[in-house]
Amino acid sequence: MTLDHIAIAAETLEQGVDYVETALSVPMAGGGKHRLFGTHNRLLGLGDIYLEVIAVDPLASAVPHCRWFDLDRFCGPPRLTNWICKTNEAATDLPYALAGTGPMVEVSRGDLIWHITVPENGCLPLDGCAPALIDWGDVPSPANSLPNQGCRLRKLKITHPNPYELTQFLMVSLKDTRVIVEHSEQPSFEVEIDTPWGLKCLR
Repeated sequence: MTLDHIAIAAETLEQGVDYVETALSVPMAGGGKHRLFGTHNRLLGLGDIYLEVIAVDPLASAVPHCRWFDLDRFCGPPRLTNWICKTNEAATDLPYALAGTGPMVEVSRGDLIWHITVPENGCLPLDGCAPALIDWGDVPSPANSLPNQGCRLRKLKITHPNPYELTQFLMVSLKDTRVIVEHSEQPSFEVEIDTPWGLKCLR
């Protein structure tokens, strides 16, 4: 399993894109619409991974199920809400995922098709601090085709009142020194990103 991407949720896509572009001083690119969940996104390459801004698409038809990343209940300013790990062997890796991570569902954006874990209630375990698992199959990750803006992830810090389960997951399934889990009173995410204009932070 490897780190695939990090997600920032927003009430509108425009607000989320403005938050990232203002903070990092680089333009976002790519993205599109996800018909299954009535959402749309924009992306920013971070080398071997990418950053995603995602929001409910106001032009999409209503969906008969909960949206992924708990977007049905999202409110407030744009902020980091989720992280996603890539698996090439879902059947092998799913048993090691945290309880409640959800089944794999097929999602598409344009011609791109992949599988990702989505809980029935839309909210990943540990208040969203547990990672979703994504399987791109034979399709390359979007990180491979995004413009190189000179940005790279230095650190992803995840904090939670009960970090033990997440720490165990990292020890067993994900060997990435950029990902750090710490104890805190409230769940939170923070990323440090090296940019052409120095180190920047997103929360």
